[in-house]
Amino acid sequence: MEIFTYDYVIVGSGFGGSVAALRLSEKGYKVLVIEKGKWYQAEDFPKTNWNLKKWIWLPSIGFYGIMKMTFYRHIAILSGAGVGGGSLVYGNTLPKPKSNFYKNGTWAGLNDWESLLATHYDTALRMLGASYNPKLETGDVLLQQLAEKRNQKAAFQPTQVAIFFGEPEVEVSDPYFDGKGPSRVGCIHCGACMTGCRHNAKNTLDKNYLYLAQNLGAKIIAEQEVVDLKPIGNSQASLGYEVYYQNSTKLFKTKSKVIAKHVILAGGVLGTLGLLLKLKKTSLPNLSDQLGKNVLTNNEALIFSVSNQADIDLSKGIAIGSILDVDDKTHLEVVRYGERSGFWRIGVLPNVVGNNLITRLINMFGKYLFSPWQYIKTAWVKDFAKQSVVLLFMQQIDTTLQFKKGWFRLKSSVSSGKKPVAQIPLAYELAEEYSKLNHAKPMVFLTETILNMPSTAHILGGAVMGKTQYEGVIDADNHVFGYENLLVCDGSMISSNPGVNPSLSIAAITEHAMSKIPNK
Repeated sequence: MEIFTYDYVIVGSGFGGSVAALRLSEKGYKVLVIEKGKWYQAEDFPKTNWNLKKWIWLPSIGFYGIMKMTFYRHIAILSGAGVGGGSLVYGNTLPKPKSNFYKNGTWAGLNDWESLLATHYDTALRMLGASYNPKLETGDVLLQQLAEKRNQKAAFQPTQVAIFFGEPEVEVSDPYFDGKGPSRVGCIHCGACMTGCRHNAKNTLDKNYLYLAQNLGAKIIAEQEVVDLKPIGNSQASLGYEVYYQNSTKLFKTKSKVIAKHVILAGGVLGTLGLLLKLKKTSLPNLSDQLGKNVLTNNEALIFSVSNQADIDLSKGIAIGSILDVDDKTHLEVVRYGERSGFWRIGVLPNVVGNNLITRLINMFGKYLFSPWQYIKTAWVKDFAKQSVVLLFMQQIDTTLQFKKGWFRLKSSVSSGKKPVAQIPLAYELAEEYSKLNHAKPMVFLTETILNMPSTAHILGGAVMGKTQYEGVIDADNHVFGYENLLVCDGSMISSNPGVNPSLSIAAITEHAMSKIPNK
């Protein structure tokens, strides 16, 4: 077994891990990034989401794609995989949360977060090449009409996104980092951002933070999963950690080890909590008892609006081109896939309300009974991606779950706080109003109609900030209570619901944490 020594080992390459990799490399540290997913080039991404082997991450059956679907008793979770983490599969959208985000949750009062993070948000926006969507397409225009109908015209705006809007299909030398970054190609507004950009227009993390970190000497290894951290020196790991990892895409696992003075966990909520909850029972027993608590769902609803108009094309544009601030805590976005990416059609049913299965089934069959022809046409649309959008509803209301270690994987439970629910009345109302503008029917994942299980693309929390280990898992600078040289920098550190897409906030908070680390 070859053993290498690093100043920092970073577990995961998403928005936290990538920021950390660059900033620590700039400070002169020797950095290793370990990523469970695969490296992807533009030509590696699937043309549509029917190519499940390239789109879905399910290594047990040989699927090594960029999106992971995980189902628990209380929640269905969509997340990312690959070098660049969630940036490969997300909708590029980079909104800043409203003020309530900084004043709620376990981190409230630890800092004046809104003021403290302002410059870090600006830095992250610049690094990610953020610009406003210059082109509203049909789905966005419908959302604008909904805003006008609700007398909220001023609350509608184009999204700020991590996309290069140069001349379509024209390649230019690095437009962002004075020639130190990779070349880019102008966006063609094909709508396929979330199956992986095949046109080199999406500013994924491998084209900014990770790319620049590599230029400064950071090493990135893919298809490897960290399985253990063993403290060196004393029980608090004063001298660092032995980091053990193994293959994530091969049947026969080969274990390797590196020595790290510091470790940063940035594998996303499921990755970080899965590892820490396991290690709390073995090599890291001093971890806070708050670990796994305060898991947040962003109080989301994902509702498909499927149009009966055969001549409409809702697939054109960027993945998320507009946003409506419904109120100071609620946001609605229109999400699209590229043409022919209609995989989700096999798993949707009518959006209904009801506190028990019998009521929901009665309401569902009632919809089929009273509008049979419309639902038949909805079920048999020729190109589901062209005739549907996803309405992404998000709120700053803190709904919480708890994750615990199970026999083979994490298990969810309801702890204190408001339980996430599949049916949110305001989301239902907005979906109905939007769909009427489009001769469409609202549909949801069958897990919601049948099991009343909500879905989220933005699972957060579980290793939240606190003043002490009795209130949180990490401190205000992201250091883990109970252990030296161990930090958490991913969605699990988010301590209240942002109510908007959280990628920018993860990057900004990690920028702050890295600013506290001195040069080597």
